[in-house]
Amino acid sequence: MILVIAAFLMWAGLWAVNVRLANGPAANRQAVKLLVPVLFGLTILAMWELIVRGLQVPLVILPAPSVIAAKVGDSLPMLWGDFVQTFVKGALSGFAIGIAAAFVVAILVDRSDFLRRGLMPVGSFLAALPIVGTAPILVMWYGYDWQSKAAVVVAMVFFPMLVNITAGLQETTQMQRDQMQTWAASYWQGFWKLRLPAAMPFVFNGLKISSTLALIGAIVAEFFGSPIAGMGFRISVSVGQLSLDMVWAEIFVAALAGSLFYGALSLLEHWVTFWHPSQRR
Repeated sequence: MILVIAAFLMWAGLWAVNVRLANGPAANRQAVKLLVPVLFGLTILAMWELIVRGLQVPLVILPAPSVIAAKVGDSLPMLWGDFVQTFVKGALSGFAIGIAAAFVVAILVDRSDFLRRGLMPVGSFLAALPIVGTAPILVMWYGYDWQSKAAVVVAMVFFPMLVNITAGLQETTQMQRDQMQTWAASYWQGFWKLRLPAAMPFVFNGLKISSTLALIGAIVAEFFGSPIAGMGFRISVSVGQLSLDMVWAEIFVAALAGSLFYGALSLLEHWVTFWHPSQRR
């Protein structure tokens, strides 16, 4: 009980420090902007550790962060193999294929009123299909290796990207498109020099949404069949063995990989769309 009381006292103290930093005169400094979320995250981890140990929560209910960290350190080769199988082979490959296919179809939709009116409603319907229903079918079609996980990821990222790219290509005004025509610009010249740059904020919005969907799709697909490697496979097996520390270790690796992937896309967006109002300081 003493540890629980100490956890809440620490929470109150660090909360006051965080509020002071976030609302203080140096709140707009880059170091303070980074310090506030880091301090907040460390506070949550410390409270988690103290509460779990103070209340003596069983391992099968919720392991302490120190137990999870120890499991990560002891299982690095296995976790790396699972990461490569799920994220590199399944999620990234499906992400790249889905993005490329969405770009091609978006250009066709942009050039055809028939496709715009016919394909987009169908796409919205297919995007609403639950992944737990489509994943087993795709695993049966493409086998148990990473190809079936990539197929699930393609199905998950294709329509969000298609909607965002199509909306982005319509972002330019009719006056801007007419101006390109007065300069005798072809469709592709107008596409590369006007419409695609204007669509980039929409494109990166779709990319960031798809980055999280890709990893979720690859992990969920492994629940329905996988070789003896992969995050989803390891989570499923570890739950059956009541090895909850391994489950949380895989969750930590997945969260870290997803956050770094999302952060890399956000950094790339800042470089590419530096001219957009959302990127100005």
